[in-house]
Amino acid sequence: MSRRSLLRALGAGAAGAALAGCGVPAAFVEPGERAGRDSSATDHTLHFANWPLYIDTDDDDESKRPTLDAFSRRTGISVTYTEEINDNDEFFGKISPALMNRQQTGRDLIVISDWMAARFVRLGWVQEMDRAKQPNVAKYLDPQLRTPAFDEGRLHSVPWQSGITGIAYNRKKLGREIRSTGELWADDLRGRVTLLSGLDESFALLMQGDGVDITRWTADDFHTMCEQVEKRVRSKHIRRFTGNDYIKDLATGDVLACQAYSGDVIQLQADNPDIEFVVPEEGAELWAESLMIPNLARHKRNAERLIDHYYDPEVAAELAAWVNYVCPVPAARDVLASSKGEETAALAEDPLIFPDDAMRERLAIARDITSEERMDFAKKWNGIVGL
Repeated sequence: MSRRSLLRALGAGAAGAALAGCGVPAAFVEPGERAGRDSSATDHTLHFANWPLYIDTDDDDESKRPTLDAFSRRTGISVTYTEEINDNDEFFGKISPALMNRQQTGRDLIVISDWMAARFVRLGWVQEMDRAKQPNVAKYLDPQLRTPAFDEGRLHSVPWQSGITGIAYNRKKLGREIRSTGELWADDLRGRVTLLSGLDESFALLMQGDGVDITRWTADDFHTMCEQVEKRVRSKHIRRFTGNDYIKDLATGDVLACQAYSGDVIQLQADNPDIEFVVPEEGAELWAESLMIPNLARHKRNAERLIDHYYDPEVAAELAAWVNYVCPVPAARDVLASSKGEETAALAEDPLIFPDDAMRERLAIARDITSEERMDFAKKWNGIVGL
């Protein structure tokens, strides 16, 4: 089971507490206060905080992480790797006191979802990276991920992995294809559809189903979407809202169609080839979870080197073969295609890891919910979902 799906449900309770500090003016850190003394030249260490199940491990020894171990052997930099990020809001609450008070977090590199990364950028809590020292990032980063609205030019963030929020369904049990988001509301799916419970995970695909350009959606678009979802909740068309448990519902047949993440479906298909993933005709959301260097990190240069290591196409291919999300390094596709292993080589042709041009035309990165919008929008959405 993937990292993203396994832990998706954990964050609802922490959201309210985390939001309270999000727009506090005193929390903003000016550019001149973000950099600390970098000990990288003399202290060859690095603290990397990531999500569980989000890096390759050795088949015979799960404590070994081949791509990370290769970096340490090549550079002499010892990496303390912790799987401590179980939820964006929970992690925000964990390190925000230090960042707000201009203190070290004890971490040199973190991975958070882009909607949360947007909050860190707005608050001035992460450092700008030196791209001159990251030639692989400069050369190989997926062009479609280079200019998110929250971090123009990707100066403060680099995608770790990317993915698509689309529709998964059981084609055999449903007895037909699904090609658009609107088809979720057909009569034969009444009571057999689930949506994601998280506001940031769910809203974009639903707006796209209404023909909205999610790169520039408005408050009116949001409220229209909420009214439609609320109506389908009352009519019992929507079975429920889920976190990671949509995987179980889809696998057992209790649900025939649902909002889903591309990486999860690749793993589901290994056990059930009747499960299909759809990027709807009207579009789907492309998202990323990104590497960032917190303020006052003691090993900034070491962190920049590790990021660039993972943008070597050979390394990116090794990681992609294990995590099965959209690879942010398109050049890794040729590496996988040349693999002598049949299953590994087949990953190069999987559009959920390397989207083709036709699919890319239907993918968009959603405008983030601003700090001014978030409180009211979250209250509205959570009332519908029942959080």
